[in-house]
Amino acid sequence: MTTTSYRLTQYAHGGGCACKIPPGELEDLVAGLIKPSSEDLLVGLDGGDDAAAVRINGATAVLSTADFFTPVVDDAYDFGRIAAANALSDVYAMGGRPVLAINLVGWPREVLPAELLREVLRGGADIAAEAGCPVAGGHSIDDPEPKYGMAVTGVADPARLLRNDAAVAGTAITLTKPLGVGVLNNRHKATGEVFPQAIASMVTLNRDACAAALEAGLAAATDVTGFGLLGHLYKMARASGVTAVIDAAAVPYLDGARQALADGFVSGGTRRNLDWVRPHLSSGVAEDELLLLADAQTSGGLLLAGEIAAGGTVIGEFVPRGEAVLRVR
Repeated sequence: MTTTSYRLTQYAHGGGCACKIPPGELEDLVAGLIKPSSEDLLVGLDGGDDAAAVRINGATAVLSTADFFTPVVDDAYDFGRIAAANALSDVYAMGGRPVLAINLVGWPREVLPAELLREVLRGGADIAAEAGCPVAGGHSIDDPEPKYGMAVTGVADPARLLRNDAAVAGTAITLTKPLGVGVLNNRHKATGEVFPQAIASMVTLNRDACAAALEAGLAAATDVTGFGLLGHLYKMARASGVTAVIDAAAVPYLDGARQALADGFVSGGTRRNLDWVRPHLSSGVAEDELLLLADAQTSGGLLLAGEIAAGGTVIGEFVPRGEAVLRVR
């Protein structure tokens, strides 16, 4: 059996960021774990941000994050590229620059050949090289399911961090990648169909979007991953004390996403995302539209409070806090 004949997605119960622990359950797990800390810890657990940030001097904050998951595509090299781009995204979502990565690997060594793992690592190394971020070792375990990701260290200006709690009323909501990779990846896992448009989106670094956000002087951002657009936007609006209003007709989607939804390729993670935000949501659109907005993304784009010069789509606005934290019209 050649390495190209293995379908990696069939060796895991789920795939990509759709395998995250549900957001409500995760918040219950970490509740009460926030402890007093140094004043130099600029961003920790309390804001639900993408990475931790600690100030080491007046001009530099160090960012720290980790992200890994089971295969979201069958091709080992693409899996490595996607997982690396996703891990690096946490640094870009904070307004930082990645400076060091280490690999995180779980591998069923009695089931899948080492050559496949080498391809995964090669994909991760190529994306890290594109980001200008060296990969210096890592950690691996023998695992019943294949898993890959990275722990990433970055640096940022402590006065220019992009935070989850800094959105203000009167600013636009901008999305820098189309949605839909969740339903397309779910279809891929079920049928083996390959969607190059989804792979191209997932391996695209959020580096340029980060630079554009900093250039525009923005202060609030997150990336759209396993909790879907609605989940991540809810976290940002809640932390910032504002309401997010989405114009559903303005949200961009990848080709094939609506058809995949119509054909029933919706992950359990997506349904859990929608269930989590529903008590805080006022909606005037159909259930299927809400499922797309809650679609669990892997290596999605940045979600920004404000507009950038290029590379983003305005999908709504932040307004003063109302009865609902999220409104979809």
